[in-house]
Amino acid sequence: MTLNREQLKQLIEEENLIQDYIRLETQLTPQGFDLTVQEIHRFEGSGKLDFSNSEREIPDSTPIEPEKKNKDDDYAWWDLEPGTYKVVMNETVDIPNDLVGYAFPRSSLLRMGITIENAVWDSGFTGTGSFKLSVDNEDGVEIKENARLNQIVFE
Repeated sequence: MTLNREQLKQLIEEENLIQDYIRLETQLTPQGFDLTVQEIHRFEGSGKLDFSNSEREIPDSTPIEPEKKNKDDDYAWWDLEPGTYKVVMNETVDIPNDLVGYAFPRSSLLRMGITIENAVWDSGFTGTGSFKLSVDNEDGVEIKENARLNQIVFE
């Protein structure tokens, strides 16, 4: 069964399911939680993947520096051209052994020609997640620091 807003809020407040969020009431959704962007990286080089992961190599990535549109702005923007990027989120998670997480792009991204791809968030995972952002819109996209990009739901 998918957890609802009230169940998630209780697990976040009492058991630290999600930490380092910006504004709990804004990020909670009816069946999930919106994850926010801390960093956006460009991939550098190729990776390797084998059956046992003994030869797995995750490619390096380089953070892209966001830029303020004017000096009075509190937060800066990333101006992304079409391509593939790695997004590191602000939030950390501590998923108990009786839950699993599935994350999906927010629909606003899809309507802009942008998508996110995620893997399953396994039971027992603790840490900060990252995901792939694909900018397919030929005119690119602008994303502000701390924007809500991805929604995680728990079962």
